[in-house]
Amino acid sequence: MNSPSLEPDLQFESTLLARDVNYLACLDEVGRGALAGPVALGAVLISRDVGQIPAGLRDSKLLTAKSRNDLLPKIRSWVLCQAVGFASAAEIDDLGIIGAMRVAGVRALEQLCPLPDLILLDGNHDYLSSGGVKREATLFDVPDTKGIPPVVTKIKADMTCAGVAAASVVAKCARDALMIELASKLPGYSFEKNKGYSSPDHIQGLRAHGLSEVHRHSWKMPV
Repeated sequence: MNSPSLEPDLQFESTLLARDVNYLACLDEVGRGALAGPVALGAVLISRDVGQIPAGLRDSKLLTAKSRNDLLPKIRSWVLCQAVGFASAAEIDDLGIIGAMRVAGVRALEQLCPLPDLILLDGNHDYLSSGGVKREATLFDVPDTKGIPPVVTKIKADMTCAGVAAASVVAKCARDALMIELASKLPGYSFEKNKGYSSPDHIQGLRAHGLSEVHRHSWKMPV
């Protein structure tokens, strides 16, 4: 029997906000393992005055598309600010997935107001501030990674921390909407269903049409 999924809470965020931190940014990524489309970093900003967690909030992977979209307005009214940063498939090819995640994260952070004093990042690796992207090595306009606030990482924060769970929902909804839009422009890959991840219909589309401009050309494709 599967154990019940954890309900995220604000216990960890509260310990961080107790450290003379006025504004905490919670970040999570979506689309890291896809074959096509961008990687997205969702960010939400909270303070000590954050209210009651929206009912039903979970890590985005545990929710249906309808549940995620129903949560969006509740998250928007719950947090101080929310944002999503994208790095394109071409940027992933040029920078590598970790470099692209860093770029997407910085783009999300640049949209937050006020700026955070501290960042809570899902996972065990600080890819936001552990070394910047070399500007001379890329053709893209890479945001400056200097001046990023201190970063705290937590494994499975998307499962246990309500702020990070909210960031995952925000990122997932934004990326899914973009992939559905791309499906109308690039028919044949079933992006509206697979969102760029490997699936039988996506593989069939690759065999029939080859790689599109939104595929990650540097990745080994399952065909």
